Amino acid sequence: MSVPHRGRDRIEIRALRVVATHGALPEERERAQPFELDLDLWVDTVAAGANDRLADTVDYGVVVDRVAGLVRETSFLLLEALADAVARAVTELDPRVERVAVVVRKLEPPIAEDLGSVGVRVVRGRPGDDAAGS
Repeated sequence: MSVPHRGRDRIEIRALRVVATHGALPEERERAQPFELDLDLWVDTVAAGANDRLADTVDYGVVVDRVAGLVRETSFLLLEALADAVARAVTELDPRVERVAVVVRKLEPPIAEDLGSVGVRVVRGRPGDDAAGS
């Protein structure tokens, strides 16, 4: 019996760095700071692998441009809201994206401890996708 291919392939985008203004504290609202994003896009890549054609997959260059623009051009109080907006934008960009995981890290958090970053991770799918939380 053959196993359906759905959900096994991912396009991975790592360490996308964008300087933007997000945060709940007054100093975060006034001064841009660096953010780093990782994205996992669940996409069926069988046709792209067989045909070697960009048209048969999700163009990660387009995804990166859309996400970087969104992060730069918007402002959220919470990383959770930013991550959710990024996930929504990616799933709306191309219907072949079955699910997306988004990690957003604030690289210079205003915390008085030796801390590399703080961040959130969200997983979102298309409406009716029960596996989005796994």
